[in-house]
Amino acid sequence: MPSSRTGRPPAQRAAKRPAAPRTPRDNPVRRLYTRARRAWDRPLTAYYLILGGSLLITVLGLVMVYSASQITALQLSLPGSYFFRKQFLAAVLGSLLLLAASRMPSKLHRALAYPMLLGSVFLMILVQVPGIGVAVNGNQNWISVGGPFQLQPSEFGKLALVLWGADLLARKQDKRLLTQWKHMLVPLVPVAFMLLGLIMLGGDMGTAIILTAILFGLLWLAGAPTRLFGGVLAVAATIGVILIKTSPNRMARLACLGATEPGPGDTCWQAVHGIYALASGGLFGSGLGASVEKWGQLPEAHTDFIFAITGEELGLAGTLSVLALFAALGYAGIRVAGRTEDPFVRYAAGGVTTWITAQAVINIGAVLGLLPIAGVPLPLFSYGGSALLPTMFAIGLLIAFAREDPAARAALAMRQPRFGRKRAAVRGSVADRGPRKWNTMRRRASARSSGER
Repeated sequence: MPSSRTGRPPAQRAAKRPAAPRTPRDNPVRRLYTRARRAWDRPLTAYYLILGGSLLITVLGLVMVYSASQITALQLSLPGSYFFRKQFLAAVLGSLLLLAASRMPSKLHRALAYPMLLGSVFLMILVQVPGIGVAVNGNQNWISVGGPFQLQPSEFGKLALVLWGADLLARKQDKRLLTQWKHMLVPLVPVAFMLLGLIMLGGDMGTAIILTAILFGLLWLAGAPTRLFGGVLAVAATIGVILIKTSPNRMARLACLGATEPGPGDTCWQAVHGIYALASGGLFGSGLGASVEKWGQLPEAHTDFIFAITGEELGLAGTLSVLALFAALGYAGIRVAGRTEDPFVRYAAGGVTTWITAQAVINIGAVLGLLPIAGVPLPLFSYGGSALLPTMFAIGLLIAFAREDPAARAALAMRQPRFGRKRAAVRGSVADRGPRKWNTMRRRASARSSGER
C-alpha cells in the first residue's frame, strides 16, 4: 500500500535511502592500527622482542664479521675464517651467559653487583701495570689472557656499574633516601668517576662516554632534579672538552665531522671511506661478500665500521633492518623498565637499555659522519669477544626481568604442551571440586533413598 506522505511503497523508499556512513571501526587502516596496538600490548611482547631481536642481531653480526674480516685475516697471514671463529666462540660463551642470566632471580643479580664491581676495578688497575696491560691502537685497556685472546676489563665495567648502581639506588629508594641530593649522588657519582678515571688512564674515551651515559640514565630514572642533573652534566661536559682539547688525535676526529675528502695527511681517511661504502651500497647492496672497501681501503672494517660494510653489501635494506632491530630492542627495554614495580628491575633494565642504545647511536652516528669517531663497537654486531660477553649477559638480565612480570609469567605458563596443560587442569579440577561434588552426590542419593521410603 502506498505511503500517505510520498505515495511510494515503503520498499522503494528503503531502496533509495542512502547508505549509512562508514564508522571509524570500518576503516581498514584503523583496524590494522588496532590489531598492531593489541599485539604491542600483549604480556609477552617485550620478552619476544628482546629474545628475537638480540638473536637476529647476533646472527647477522656473525655473518657480517665473516664477510668483513676475511681480507684483513689474509693480509695478516691468517686463515680467512680466523676472526669469525673467535667471534663464534665468544657468541657460544655469551649464549651460555645469556641463558644463565635469564634464569637467575633478581636477588642473585643483586648479589653479583659488588663482586663484579670490585673485580672490574681490580682488572682495570692491572691494565696499567707494566708487563700486564697491552696497548691496542694506542689505548692501554687490554690484558692478555693467553694465546691470541685478550680481555678488555672496561667492557665489564659497564655491566658492573649497571648492576651496582641499580642495587644502590633500589636500597636507597626502599629507605626513602632519594629525596636528598647527597644520597642520590653519593657514592654513585664518585664511584662512576673512579671508573671513568681508570678508563681514561688508558686513553679510551669512547668507553668513557658510554659509562657517562649509563650514569646519566641511572640518575634520570632515580628522579634527579633538573638542577642536580644539569650540574652533573655540566661537570662531565667540561671534563670532556678539556680531554678533547688536550689531545691532537681527538681534535682531529672532531674536525672530520661531515668531511667528504680525506684531507691533508689523510686524517679523515676512515670517516670518508665509511661514507663511500654506504654510498656505493644502493638500495639492496652489492651482495654479501662483494664489498670493495674491505680490501684495505676502510680501516677496522670488521670492528668499529662494520655498519659501513653492511651498507655496502646489503644496501639500505640491510642497514634499515639493523636499525629496526635495535629500535625494537630499545623499546622492549623501556617497556620492561616502565611496567615493573621492583625498583632494582627498573634501574637495571633502564641502565642496560641506555647502555646498548647509546653505544649503538654513537657507533652508527660515527659511521654516518654525524658524530666523531669514538672507537666503540656496535653492540652484539661488531667483532670483539670482550664486548660481546657482558652485552649478552645484560640481554639475559632483560629477558629475566621480562619473564618476572606477572602477566608474562602467566602467559608463559599457558604455553606449556597441550596434553600437560589439560592434565594439569584436570588435576586442579579434581583437587578443587572433587570433595564438593562428592558431597553433593551423597546428599542427592540420601534424598532419593528417603523419598523411596
